[in-house]
Amino acid sequence: MRKVLLIVALFILLTPALAQAKTVYVAQIKGQITSYTYDQFDRYISEAERANANAIIIELDTPGGRGDAMQNIIQRIQTAKVPVIIYVYPSGAMAASAGTYIALGSHLIAMAPGTGIGACRPILGYSQNGSIIEAPAKITNFYVAYIKSLAEASGRNATIAEKFITEDLSLTPEEALKYHVIEVIAYDLNDLLNKADGMKTKLPVNGKYVTLSLKDAQVVYLRPTFKDQLITYITDPVVAYVLLTLGIWALILGFLSPGWHVPETAGAIMIALAIIGLGYFGYRSAGLLLIFLAIIFFIAEALTPTFGLFTVAGFISFVIGSIFLFSGGGGVDYLVSREVYSQLRLVIITIGILLAVFFAFGMAAVIRAHRRKAQTGKEEMIGLEGEVIEPLVPEGMIKIRGELWKAVSKTGEEINIGKKVRVVGMEGLKLIVVREKEKNVEEESKGGE
Repeated sequence: MRKVLLIVALFILLTPALAQAKTVYVAQIKGQITSYTYDQFDRYISEAERANANAIIIELDTPGGRGDAMQNIIQRIQTAKVPVIIYVYPSGAMAASAGTYIALGSHLIAMAPGTGIGACRPILGYSQNGSIIEAPAKITNFYVAYIKSLAEASGRNATIAEKFITEDLSLTPEEALKYHVIEVIAYDLNDLLNKADGMKTKLPVNGKYVTLSLKDAQVVYLRPTFKDQLITYITDPVVAYVLLTLGIWALILGFLSPGWHVPETAGAIMIALAIIGLGYFGYRSAGLLLIFLAIIFFIAEALTPTFGLFTVAGFISFVIGSIFLFSGGGGVDYLVSREVYSQLRLVIITIGILLAVFFAFGMAAVIRAHRRKAQTGKEEMIGLEGEVIEPLVPEGMIKIRGELWKAVSKTGEEINIGKKVRVVGMEGLKLIVVREKEKNVEEESKGGE
C-alpha cells in the first residue's frame, strides 16, 4: 500500500513539471522583404504553432522591401497562435523601412546593441540618375496612418512612429527603449530569454494578452534551407539588376555567335534568376517559372543537339524549380510532410533525369526521323545493289532484296547471270542499272590467278 501511495505522490509532483516544459523556437530572416520573406515567416510561425511553443523569436536584419509583402507578414504575425518576438540581431543589423513596420506589428520587440530601427519614408523607386523617386502625398499619408495604428494597437509611441516616416527618424536601441518603441535590449539570445521572461505581450494572442515564460526554455533553431539562402542572395537589388543585365548581354552574344549555345543558356538562367530576385514571386510561382524554363531547355536540346549543355541546364532548372514548388506556405515546412518530402526529393531527381534523357535522346531521334526525307518509290530504289538472274541484252531480270525486277543496262552492254549491278534510275517499273565494275574487276583478277 505504501508503494502505491509513493507512486501516486511522485506522479502528482512530476505532473506540473512535465506540464511546464517550455520550448522557444528561433529563426533568422535576412535581406530584402519580398513575397519569399512572407513564405519564410509563415513557415517558421507555423512550425512553432504546431509544436505549441511558448514563443517564436525572429532574428531580423533587413533594409526594407515591398509594402504588400510587409503587410501580409504583419497580418500573419497578428493571427499567430504563439507570441512572435522580433529581435533585431546581431550587432550591426537593422530593422529599417518595412522591417520597422513588421517589428511594430509584433508581440514584443527586442534589439541588440549596435543595431537600428526606423527610416520608413515610402518611395516609388529610383530614377535613371540614381535619385530617389518620392511617393505621392496620398501614399505617404496612408503609411503614416498605418504605422500609427500599429503603434497604438500595441501601446507603443505613435508620435515617434509617425516621425519614422515624416522625418526619416532612426533610433538606436537605447533611444528606442527610452521612447517606448521597443521593450528589451538584449546582448544575445540567452539575455533576451531572461529579460523577456515574465513580460506581457504588447498584442493579444488568441484574444488575450500572454505573460511570457521563457526562462530556461528549450531552444529549437529553425535553420534556413538551401532555397532560403539562395533567395537571400538574389533578392538583393544590386545582384538582381546585375543578373538581369548580364543575362541580356549573354543572350545578345549568343544570337550573334550561333552554334555555341553557352551564352544563350547562361543568359536565360540569369534572366530567370533576376526575375525571381526582383521579388514579384513566391516560392511556388518561382518554381513554376524554373520548371517552364527547364522544359524550354529540354525542347531546345531535342531541336538543336548541344552535346548535353541544354540537358544539364534543363535538369538543374527542373530540380530547383520542383524544390521551390513543394516549398513555402501551407502551414508546414513543405506542402507535404517531411517524411513524404524525403521520398519526394528522390522522385524529383529521378523524373528530372528521365526527362533529360528522353529529350536528349528519344525526342531528338523522333525529330530527326521526321526531318529525314521520305524514302519511297524511285528514291528508295536508287543506289540499291542487285544480282542478274536473266542476262541483260540489254534488257533482262534482276533480283533485289528478294524481289524480281525488269532491268535494262544503261550503257547497252550485255551483263551475264550472276553479275552484280547497281540501280541508277527508274522508268516506270523498269530499273536502269550499271555493272558494279570494282567487284567485277576483283573477280576477274582472282580468276586470272
